[in-house]
Amino acid sequence: MLGFLSARQAGVDDPLRLRRAEATRRVLSLELNKNKDVERIHGSGINTLDIEPVENRYMLSGGSDGSIVLYDLENFNRTPCYTCKVICSVGRNHPGVHKYSVETVQWYPHDTGMFTSSSFDKTLKIWDTNTLQPADEFYFDGTVYSHHMSPVATRHCLIAVGTKSSKVQLCDFKSGSCSHILQGHTQEILAVSWSPRYEFILATGSADSRVKLWDVRRASACLFTLDPHNGEKSKAASEAINTAHNGRVNGLCFTSDGLYLLTIGTDDRMRLWNSSTGENTLVNYGKVSNESKKGLRFTVSHGCSSEFAFVPCSSTVAVYTIYSGDLITTLKGHYSSVDCCVFQPNFQELYSSGRDGNILAWVPYLREPEPDDTYSEKLPSKQLHSAYEDAWSSSDSEAG
Repeated sequence: MLGFLSARQAGVDDPLRLRRAEATRRVLSLELNKNKDVERIHGSGINTLDIEPVENRYMLSGGSDGSIVLYDLENFNRTPCYTCKVICSVGRNHPGVHKYSVETVQWYPHDTGMFTSSSFDKTLKIWDTNTLQPADEFYFDGTVYSHHMSPVATRHCLIAVGTKSSKVQLCDFKSGSCSHILQGHTQEILAVSWSPRYEFILATGSADSRVKLWDVRRASACLFTLDPHNGEKSKAASEAINTAHNGRVNGLCFTSDGLYLLTIGTDDRMRLWNSSTGENTLVNYGKVSNESKKGLRFTVSHGCSSEFAFVPCSSTVAVYTIYSGDLITTLKGHYSSVDCCVFQPNFQELYSSGRDGNILAWVPYLREPEPDDTYSEKLPSKQLHSAYEDAWSSSDSEAG
Protein backbone atom coordinates (compact mmCIF):
# COMPACT_ATOMS: atom_id res chain seq x y z
CA MET A 1 0.00 0.00 0.00
CA LEU A 2 2.92 2.34 0.70
CA GLY A 3 4.10 1.72 -2.84
CA PHE A 4 0.72 2.77 -4.21
CA LEU A 5 0.76 5.93 -2.09
CA SER A 6 4.29 6.86 -3.17
CA ALA A 7 3.47 6.36 -6.84
CA ARG A 8 0.28 8.36 -6.49
CA GLN A 9 2.11 11.18 -4.71
CA ALA A 10 4.74 11.28 -7.44
CA GLY A 11 2.02 11.42 -10.08
CA VAL A 12 3.31 8.33 -11.91
CA ASP A 13 0.35 6.07 -11.18
CA ASP A 14 -3.39 6.08 -11.75
CA PRO A 15 -5.25 6.99 -8.51
CA LEU A 16 -7.85 4.36 -9.39
CA ARG A 17 -5.27 1.64 -8.65
CA LEU A 18 -4.83 2.92 -5.12
CA ARG A 19 -8.58 3.07 -4.61
CA ARG A 20 -9.08 -0.47 -5.88
CA ALA A 21 -6.23 -1.83 -3.78
CA GLU A 22 -7.65 -0.29 -0.61
CA ALA A 23 -11.19 -1.49 -1.42
CA THR A 24 -9.83 -5.01 -1.95
CA ARG A 25 -7.89 -4.92 1.31
CA ARG A 26 -10.99 -3.83 3.20
CA VAL A 27 -13.16 -6.61 1.76
CA LEU A 28 -10.51 -9.21 2.56
CA SER A 29 -10.51 -8.09 6.21
CA LEU A 30 -14.27 -8.08 6.82
CA GLU A 31 -15.28 -9.16 10.31
CA LEU A 32 -18.30 -8.90 12.57
CA ASN A 33 -18.40 -5.40 14.01
CA LYS A 34 -18.63 -5.72 17.78
CA ASN A 35 -19.14 -1.96 18.21
CA LYS A 36 -21.88 -1.40 15.64
CA ASP A 37 -25.35 -2.77 16.21
CA VAL A 38 -28.48 -2.57 14.09
CA GLU A 39 -31.48 -1.93 16.31
CA ARG A 40 -33.59 -5.05 16.59
CA ILE A 41 -37.28 -4.52 15.92
CA HIS A 42 -38.33 -7.52 13.81
CA GLY A 43 -40.03 -10.20 15.85
CA SER A 44 -39.39 -12.91 13.25
CA GLY A 45 -37.04 -13.74 10.39
CA ILE A 46 -35.78 -11.07 7.99
CA ASN A 47 -36.02 -12.07 4.32
CA THR A 48 -34.71 -9.05 2.45
CA LEU A 49 -32.53 -5.95 2.77
CA ASP A 50 -31.79 -3.00 0.49
CA ILE A 51 -29.53 0.05 0.83
CA GLU A 52 -30.51 3.11 -1.20
CA PRO A 53 -27.96 3.92 -3.95
CA VAL A 54 -28.09 7.73 -3.68
CA GLU A 55 -26.37 8.33 -0.33
CA ASN A 56 -25.85 4.71 0.77
CA ARG A 57 -27.21 5.81 4.13
CA TYR A 58 -30.72 4.36 4.54
CA MET A 59 -31.55 0.66 4.64
CA LEU A 60 -34.85 -1.20 4.29
CA SER A 61 -35.69 -4.61 5.71
CA GLY A 62 -38.66 -6.88 5.14
CA GLY A 63 -39.80 -9.48 7.65
CA SER A 64 -41.56 -12.83 7.65
CA ASP A 65 -44.42 -11.24 9.61
CA GLY A 66 -45.11 -8.70 6.83
CA SER A 67 -43.39 -5.77 8.56
CA ILE A 68 -41.03 -3.29 6.88
CA VAL A 69 -38.39 -1.28 8.77
CA LEU A 70 -36.30 1.71 7.67
CA TYR A 71 -32.88 2.27 9.31
CA ASP A 72 -30.36 5.12 9.31
CA LEU A 73 -26.82 3.70 9.01
CA GLU A 74 -25.10 7.02 9.71
CA ASN A 75 -23.02 7.31 12.87
CA PHE A 76 -23.99 10.67 14.38
CA ASN A 77 -22.19 10.08 17.69
CA ARG A 78 -18.77 9.98 16.00
CA THR A 79 -17.77 7.30 18.50
CA PRO A 80 -16.70 3.71 17.74
CA CYS A 81 -19.69 2.22 19.59
CA TYR A 82 -23.07 3.08 18.16
CA THR A 83 -26.40 1.63 17.08
CA CYS A 84 -28.05 2.10 13.69
CA LYS A 85 -31.43 3.47 14.71
CA VAL A 86 -34.86 2.72 13.28
CA ILE A 87 -36.37 5.80 11.63
CA CYS A 88 -39.83 4.35 11.03
CA SER A 89 -41.57 1.07 10.42
CA VAL A 90 -44.66 -0.51 8.92
CA GLY A 91 -45.74 -2.78 11.75
CA ARG A 92 -48.62 -5.20 12.15
CA ASN A 93 -50.96 -2.39 13.23
CA HIS A 94 -50.27 -0.24 10.17
CA PRO A 95 -53.29 -0.11 7.82
CA GLY A 96 -51.14 -0.73 4.74
CA VAL A 97 -49.04 -3.59 6.12
CA HIS A 98 -48.59 -6.76 4.06
CA LYS A 99 -50.66 -9.68 5.32
CA TYR A 100 -47.92 -12.26 4.85
CA SER A 101 -44.16 -12.51 4.51
CA VAL A 102 -42.36 -9.66 2.69
CA GLU A 103 -40.02 -11.27 0.16
CA THR A 104 -38.43 -8.22 -1.52
CA VAL A 105 -37.93 -4.57 -0.68
CA GLN A 106 -36.20 -2.10 -3.00
CA TRP A 107 -35.56 1.63 -2.98
CA TYR A 108 -36.50 3.67 -6.02
CA PRO A 109 -33.07 3.90 -7.73
CA HIS A 110 -33.03 7.69 -8.21
CA ASP A 111 -34.12 9.11 -4.84
CA THR A 112 -35.23 8.05 -1.37
CA GLY A 113 -38.77 9.41 -1.67
CA MET A 114 -40.15 6.08 -2.79
CA PHE A 115 -39.62 2.36 -2.20
CA THR A 116 -41.33 -0.88 -3.21
CA SER A 117 -42.22 -4.10 -1.44
CA SER A 118 -43.70 -7.43 -2.51
CA SER A 119 -45.15 -10.23 -0.46
CA PHE A 120 -46.63 -13.70 -0.29
CA ASP A 121 -49.99 -11.91 0.00
CA LYS A 122 -49.89 -11.60 -3.84
CA THR A 123 -49.27 -7.85 -3.87
CA LEU A 124 -46.59 -5.39 -4.91
CA LYS A 125 -46.80 -2.02 -3.15
CA ILE A 126 -45.22 1.32 -4.02
CA TRP A 127 -44.65 3.40 -0.88
CA ASP A 128 -44.27 7.13 -0.29
CA THR A 129 -41.36 7.32 2.16
CA ASN A 130 -42.42 10.67 3.64
CA THR A 131 -45.97 9.63 4.53
CA LEU A 132 -45.23 5.90 4.87
CA GLN A 133 -48.41 5.13 2.96
CA PRO A 134 -48.89 3.00 -0.17
CA ALA A 135 -49.07 5.26 -3.24
CA ASP A 136 -50.05 2.39 -5.53
CA GLU A 137 -50.64 -1.34 -5.39
CA PHE A 138 -50.51 -4.19 -7.90
CA TYR A 139 -52.40 -7.45 -7.42
CA PHE A 140 -51.39 -10.84 -8.84
CA ASP A 141 -53.00 -14.26 -9.12
CA GLY A 142 -50.21 -16.03 -7.26
CA THR A 143 -47.55 -15.62 -4.60
CA VAL A 144 -44.95 -12.95 -5.38
CA TYR A 145 -41.40 -14.30 -4.94
CA SER A 146 -39.33 -11.41 -6.26
CA HIS A 147 -39.42 -8.04 -7.99
CA HIS A 148 -36.80 -5.61 -9.31
CA MET A 149 -36.54 -2.12 -10.81
CA SER A 150 -33.73 -1.27 -13.21
CA PRO A 151 -30.94 0.73 -11.51
CA VAL A 152 -30.04 2.52 -14.76
CA ALA A 153 -33.31 2.93 -16.69
CA THR A 154 -34.11 6.38 -18.08
CA ARG A 155 -36.58 5.39 -20.82
CA HIS A 156 -38.91 3.09 -18.89
CA CYS A 157 -40.33 2.65 -15.38
CA LEU A 158 -40.92 -1.09 -15.47
CA ILE A 159 -40.89 -3.34 -12.44
CA ALA A 160 -40.18 -7.00 -13.23
CA VAL A 161 -42.17 -9.34 -11.00
CA GLY A 162 -41.70 -13.08 -10.46
CA THR A 163 -44.73 -14.94 -9.15
CA LYS A 164 -46.10 -18.45 -8.82
CA SER A 165 -47.15 -18.09 -12.45
CA SER A 166 -44.70 -19.15 -15.16
CA LYS A 167 -45.12 -15.73 -16.80
CA VAL A 168 -42.90 -12.78 -15.95
CA GLN A 169 -45.02 -9.71 -15.21
CA LEU A 170 -43.80 -6.24 -16.19
CA CYS A 171 -45.57 -3.46 -14.27
CA ASP A 172 -45.35 0.21 -15.19
CA PHE A 173 -45.64 2.21 -11.99
CA LYS A 174 -46.18 5.45 -13.91
CA SER A 175 -49.37 4.17 -15.53
CA GLY A 176 -50.26 1.86 -12.64
CA SER A 177 -50.86 -1.16 -14.87
CA CYS A 178 -49.14 -4.33 -16.04
CA SER A 179 -47.72 -3.32 -19.42
CA HIS A 180 -46.89 -6.77 -20.80
CA ILE A 181 -45.97 -10.36 -20.00
CA LEU A 182 -42.89 -12.44 -20.87
CA GLN A 183 -43.68 -16.07 -21.66
CA GLY A 184 -41.17 -18.91 -21.91
CA HIS A 185 -40.73 -20.50 -18.48
CA THR A 186 -42.84 -23.50 -17.47
CA GLN A 187 -42.87 -23.08 -13.68
CA GLU A 188 -42.88 -20.28 -11.09
CA ILE A 189 -40.39 -17.42 -11.35
CA LEU A 190 -38.19 -17.30 -8.24
CA ALA A 191 -35.72 -14.54 -9.17
CA VAL A 192 -35.63 -11.51 -11.48
CA SER A 193 -32.82 -8.99 -12.06
CA TRP A 194 -32.33 -6.09 -14.47
CA SER A 195 -28.90 -5.54 -15.96
CA PRO A 196 -26.94 -2.66 -14.36
CA ARG A 197 -25.45 -1.95 -17.81
CA TYR A 198 -28.34 -2.11 -20.30
CA GLU A 199 -31.72 -0.81 -19.20
CA PHE A 200 -33.82 -3.14 -21.38
CA ILE A 201 -32.03 -6.41 -20.50
CA LEU A 202 -33.67 -8.62 -17.86
CA ALA A 203 -32.60 -11.97 -16.37
CA THR A 204 -35.07 -14.42 -14.83
CA GLY A 205 -34.60 -17.67 -12.91
CA SER A 206 -37.29 -20.29 -12.47
CA ALA A 207 -38.20 -23.52 -10.71
CA ASP A 208 -38.01 -25.13 -14.17
CA SER A 209 -34.17 -24.98 -13.77
CA ARG A 210 -33.83 -22.43 -16.56
CA VAL A 211 -32.37 -18.94 -16.69
CA LYS A 212 -33.48 -16.66 -19.51
CA LEU A 213 -32.24 -13.28 -20.66
CA TRP A 214 -34.76 -10.94 -22.28
CA ASP A 215 -34.74 -7.74 -24.27
CA VAL A 216 -38.11 -6.28 -23.30
CA ARG A 217 -38.24 -4.10 -26.44
CA ARG A 218 -38.49 -7.08 -28.77
CA ALA A 219 -41.68 -8.85 -29.80
CA SER A 220 -40.01 -12.21 -29.18
CA ALA A 221 -38.34 -10.87 -26.07
CA CYS A 222 -36.21 -13.91 -25.09
CA LEU A 223 -32.61 -13.44 -26.25
CA PHE A 224 -31.40 -16.87 -25.12
CA THR A 225 -31.74 -19.56 -22.47
CA LEU A 226 -28.52 -20.28 -20.62
CA ASP A 227 -26.90 -23.63 -21.39
CA PRO A 228 -24.15 -24.85 -19.00
CA HIS A 229 -22.69 -27.07 -21.73
CA ASN A 230 -22.38 -24.22 -24.24
CA GLY A 231 -24.16 -26.28 -26.91
CA GLU A 232 -21.90 -29.33 -26.55
CA LYS A 233 -24.19 -31.61 -24.57
CA SER A 234 -24.65 -35.17 -25.86
CA LYS A 235 -27.78 -35.99 -27.84
CA ALA A 236 -28.67 -38.72 -25.35
CA ALA A 237 -29.50 -36.09 -22.77
CA SER A 238 -30.91 -33.51 -25.15
CA GLU A 239 -34.21 -33.32 -23.27
CA ALA A 240 -32.46 -31.51 -20.43
CA ILE A 241 -30.57 -29.05 -22.59
CA ASN A 242 -30.64 -25.38 -21.67
CA THR A 243 -31.27 -26.01 -17.99
CA ALA A 244 -28.83 -23.71 -16.20
CA HIS A 245 -28.92 -25.88 -13.05
CA ASN A 246 -30.02 -29.35 -12.02
CA GLY A 247 -32.52 -27.84 -9.62
CA ARG A 248 -34.61 -24.75 -8.98
CA VAL A 249 -32.88 -21.48 -9.85
CA ASN A 250 -33.60 -19.16 -6.93
CA GLY A 251 -30.78 -16.59 -7.05
CA LEU A 252 -29.52 -14.12 -9.71
CA CYS A 253 -27.00 -11.30 -9.49
CA PHE A 254 -25.20 -9.34 -12.21
CA THR A 255 -21.64 -8.22 -11.59
CA SER A 256 -21.38 -4.48 -10.93
CA ASP A 257 -20.33 -3.78 -14.54
CA GLY A 258 -23.17 -5.91 -15.95
CA LEU A 259 -20.82 -8.00 -18.11
CA TYR A 260 -21.44 -11.24 -16.22
CA LEU A 261 -24.36 -12.93 -14.45
CA LEU A 262 -24.09 -15.15 -11.37
CA THR A 263 -26.79 -17.78 -10.81
CA ILE A 264 -27.47 -20.09 -7.86
CA GLY A 265 -29.59 -23.23 -7.84
CA THR A 266 -30.79 -25.84 -5.38
CA ASP A 267 -28.27 -28.23 -6.95
CA ASP A 268 -25.74 -26.51 -4.63
CA ARG A 269 -23.97 -24.89 -7.55
CA MET A 270 -23.15 -21.31 -8.49
CA ARG A 271 -22.32 -20.47 -12.10
CA LEU A 272 -20.88 -17.44 -13.87
CA TRP A 273 -22.19 -16.53 -17.34
CA ASN A 274 -21.20 -14.02 -19.99
CA SER A 275 -24.30 -11.83 -20.11
CA SER A 276 -23.75 -10.81 -23.75
CA THR A 277 -23.26 -14.28 -25.26
CA GLY A 278 -24.85 -16.54 -22.63
CA GLU A 279 -21.64 -18.58 -22.46
CA ASN A 280 -20.89 -20.54 -19.29
CA THR A 281 -17.44 -19.38 -18.12
CA LEU A 282 -16.95 -22.75 -16.34
CA VAL A 283 -15.64 -21.13 -13.14
CA ASN A 284 -15.76 -23.79 -10.41
CA TYR A 285 -16.96 -22.53 -7.00
CA GLY A 286 -17.27 -26.01 -5.53
CA LYS A 287 -20.34 -26.86 -3.47
CA VAL A 288 -22.40 -23.76 -2.63
CA SER A 289 -24.93 -24.95 -0.08
CA ASN A 290 -28.44 -23.71 -0.92
CA GLU A 291 -31.22 -24.92 1.34
CA SER A 292 -33.67 -22.11 0.55
CA LYS A 293 -37.10 -23.13 -0.70
CA LYS A 294 -37.73 -19.64 -2.11
CA GLY A 295 -35.60 -16.76 -3.40
CA LEU A 296 -32.02 -16.35 -2.17
CA ARG A 297 -30.61 -12.80 -2.07
CA PHE A 298 -26.86 -12.61 -2.55
CA THR A 299 -24.68 -9.72 -3.66
CA VAL A 300 -21.33 -8.72 -5.18
CA SER A 301 -18.63 -6.17 -4.38
CA HIS A 302 -17.93 -3.02 -6.35
CA GLY A 303 -14.65 -1.24 -7.08
CA CYS A 304 -12.24 -3.99 -6.03
CA SER A 305 -9.29 -5.23 -8.05
CA SER A 306 -10.71 -8.74 -7.85
CA GLU A 307 -14.47 -8.65 -7.36
CA PHE A 308 -16.14 -10.80 -4.72
CA ALA A 309 -19.50 -12.55 -4.28
CA PHE A 310 -21.18 -12.73 -0.86
CA VAL A 311 -23.45 -15.77 -0.69
CA PRO A 312 -25.69 -16.93 2.22
CA CYS A 313 -24.76 -20.53 3.06
CA SER A 314 -26.76 -22.00 5.94
CA SER A 315 -26.00 -19.80 8.99
CA THR A 316 -22.92 -18.18 7.38
CA VAL A 317 -21.98 -15.89 4.51
CA ALA A 318 -19.42 -17.34 2.10
CA VAL A 319 -17.09 -14.92 0.27
CA TYR A 320 -15.87 -16.02 -3.19
CA THR A 321 -13.63 -14.42 -5.78
CA ILE A 322 -15.97 -14.12 -8.75
CA TYR A 323 -13.60 -14.82 -11.64
CA SER A 324 -11.42 -17.54 -10.08
CA GLY A 325 -13.99 -19.28 -7.86
CA ASP A 326 -11.85 -19.30 -4.70
CA LEU A 327 -13.59 -19.44 -1.34
CA ILE A 328 -11.83 -16.59 0.51
CA THR A 329 -13.52 -16.81 3.90
CA THR A 330 -16.73 -17.67 5.71
CA LEU A 331 -18.40 -15.03 7.90
CA LYS A 332 -19.93 -16.58 11.02
CA GLY A 333 -22.24 -14.82 13.46
CA HIS A 334 -25.87 -15.72 12.80
CA TYR A 335 -27.70 -18.30 14.91
CA SER A 336 -29.94 -19.51 12.09
CA SER A 337 -30.12 -19.58 8.30
CA VAL A 338 -29.03 -16.43 6.45
CA ASP A 339 -31.48 -15.34 3.74
CA CYS A 340 -30.06 -12.06 2.47
CA CYS A 341 -26.95 -9.88 2.32
CA VAL A 342 -26.28 -6.44 0.83
CA PHE A 343 -23.00 -4.63 0.15
CA GLN A 344 -22.35 -0.97 1.00
CA PRO A 345 -19.73 0.13 -1.59
CA ASN A 346 -18.77 3.47 -0.04
CA PHE A 347 -17.13 1.88 2.99
CA GLN A 348 -16.92 -1.77 1.85
CA GLU A 349 -19.36 -2.88 4.54
CA LEU A 350 -21.66 -5.90 4.39
CA TYR A 351 -25.03 -6.35 6.07
CA SER A 352 -26.69 -9.76 6.43
CA SER A 353 -30.04 -10.90 7.80
CA GLY A 354 -31.60 -14.23 8.58
CA ARG A 355 -34.24 -16.26 10.31
CA ASP A 356 -32.81 -15.38 13.74
CA GLY A 357 -34.30 -11.88 13.28
CA ASN A 358 -30.89 -10.18 13.45
CA ILE A 359 -29.16 -7.81 11.03
CA LEU A 360 -25.37 -8.09 11.36
CA ALA A 361 -22.84 -5.52 10.16
CA TRP A 362 -19.52 -6.79 8.76
CA VAL A 363 -16.82 -4.12 8.51
CA PRO A 364 -13.11 -4.04 7.59
CA TYR A 365 -10.62 -4.67 10.36
CA LEU A 366 -8.53 -1.54 10.01
CA ARG A 367 -5.49 -2.70 11.97
CA GLU A 368 -4.68 -5.57 9.64
CA PRO A 369 -1.28 -5.13 7.94
CA GLU A 370 -1.75 -3.50 4.57
CA PRO A 371 -0.38 -5.07 1.38
CA ASP A 372 2.64 -3.21 0.05
CA ASP A 373 3.36 -3.75 -3.63
CA THR A 374 7.09 -3.07 -3.02
CA TYR A 375 7.15 -5.71 -0.31
CA SER A 376 4.95 -8.01 -2.36
CA GLU A 377 7.45 -8.09 -5.21
CA LYS A 378 10.01 -9.64 -2.83
CA LEU A 379 7.68 -12.49 -1.84
CA PRO A 380 7.19 -15.71 -3.79
CA SER A 381 3.79 -15.67 -5.50
CA LYS A 382 2.61 -18.61 -3.40
CA GLN A 383 2.84 -16.42 -0.25
CA LEU A 384 0.60 -13.70 -1.68
CA HIS A 385 -3.13 -13.71 -1.08
CA SER A 386 -4.78 -15.11 -4.21
CA ALA A 387 -7.02 -12.05 -4.53
CA TYR A 388 -3.96 -9.85 -5.09
CA GLU A 389 -2.36 -12.01 -7.76
CA ASP A 390 -2.59 -10.47 -11.23
CA ALA A 391 -4.70 -7.72 -9.73
CA TRP A 392 -3.86 -5.19 -12.46
CA SER A 393 -4.07 -5.71 -16.18
CA SER A 394 -1.29 -4.68 -18.55
CA SER A 395 -3.49 -1.87 -19.84
CA ASP A 396 -3.69 -0.46 -16.32
CA SER A 397 0.07 -0.54 -16.02
CA GLU A 398 0.54 1.17 -19.34
CA ALA A 399 -1.99 3.83 -18.38
CA GLY A 400 0.07 4.61 -15.29
